[in-house]
Amino acid sequence: MVKTQEIIKFCDALLNSSAWQDYAPNGLQVQGSPTIQRLVTGVTASADLIDAAIAWQADAILVHHGYFWKNESPTITGMKYRRIEKLIKNNINLIAYHLPLDSQPQFGNNAALANYLGLTDRTFFGPNQLGLAGYLPAPIAVAALSTKLSTHLNRPPLVVGPTQTVLHHIGLCSGGAQDYLVDAALIGLDAFISGEISERTTHIAREEQITYFAAGHHATERDGVRLLGEQIAQNFALDVLFIDIENPV
Repeated sequence: MVKTQEIIKFCDALLNSSAWQDYAPNGLQVQGSPTIQRLVTGVTASADLIDAAIAWQADAILVHHGYFWKNESPTITGMKYRRIEKLIKNNINLIAYHLPLDSQPQFGNNAALANYLGLTDRTFFGPNQLGLAGYLPAPIAVAALSTKLSTHLNRPPLVVGPTQTVLHHIGLCSGGAQDYLVDAALIGLDAFISGEISERTTHIAREEQITYFAAGHHATERDGVRLLGEQIAQNFALDVLFIDIENPV
């Protein structure tokens, strides 16, 4: 057993969470057991993930997408009530880290994808310097990069903009960072990868002549929380289980 606050302190330091002004609180969001032996990690604190954690008899859930987002209703009613009721009744802590987990330079969501692609000479760009740019090990065709992303993320990306070019200097930012495409074009990148796509994204990609890969919000944000769980398991005597709740978006 490890004290819950020891886990929070470890994650806060590892993710430098105090440096971020985020859209939701980072750290402990719903208090449960004062000690943790079993920890479930997952992308989003959905009802399905909570049910799976209850079935596994977890003491805590660690996610990328938790609760209490800015501009959402502050009332604990409806779906939010049902989720929190399950957590409280089963004495389960809910721990969440958002932007700090995107940006963590060794294993965060962006770093994990960059590591998979083998990006070198990395630089940060865009709002909050969350975008990550670098060079692929060798120039690659659009179709080949699409296949490489499909293999890693278990879903084919939607590709817009130029499709016959060769890509070398690319950028990425997980989740809903499609508007970083403008910043990617400004610094001369060949391509940009994120999770989501908007109607305007297609026109930006075509007119700025930069290839855009919409690779899935959920898919591009699996790795960070899974790898954070592995860091926790290596540092504490805990059972840690990553549970992937299927999401095609």
